[in-house]
Amino acid sequence: MADHVERVRMHFAESAKTKQDAAAVLAAPIVRAAGLMTECLLADGKILACGNGGSAADAQHFAAELVGRFERERPELPALSLATDTSLLTAVANDYSYEQVFAKQVRALGTRGDILLAISTSGNSPNVIAAVDAAHQREMRVVALTGKGGGRIGELLDEGDVHLCVPHARTARIQEVHLLAIHCLCDLIDATLLGDEA
Repeated sequence: MADHVERVRMHFAESAKTKQDAAAVLAAPIVRAAGLMTECLLADGKILACGNGGSAADAQHFAAELVGRFERERPELPALSLATDTSLLTAVANDYSYEQVFAKQVRALGTRGDILLAISTSGNSPNVIAAVDAAHQREMRVVALTGKGGGRIGELLDEGDVHLCVPHARTARIQEVHLLAIHCLCDLIDATLLGDEA
């Protein structure tokens, strides 16, 4: 049992260090990403979010914070997770390929000026890569949450996009920073729309 207590403490310590290291790298890009998102929302655009597994949960979390609320009451904001419609996901995966489950939704729902929040811890998820390509076809900007160097997604981003790449190789640590980054994005959007509040 004592060994397990120390193991848990190591997780907390590594998570805290990863977040401190990431803050130095990601603070400015998070501010830029939040600015793009707020600009999009003020222009009556919407934010589409996608990812697999834990990243799918993060996409849903982000959409819930915008459509519902983060920490303050405000009007609903248009955001949608592309990972939640099981009928659509299974139909596209069956009739086309799993690689197309997000891209087809981006092409159907995305319009010029919208934003894609693309989440992949490795940066190499084929269906998220396809979604990034589809977003560029629709003249959307991309905010990418990645880790492990950014992978293929990092290579695909345009100058107008924002890459939030966690400087770590371990999936759990990357996901923990992704969640913090999402909360920062939500807070900055609210601060811009509603005014700064501690």
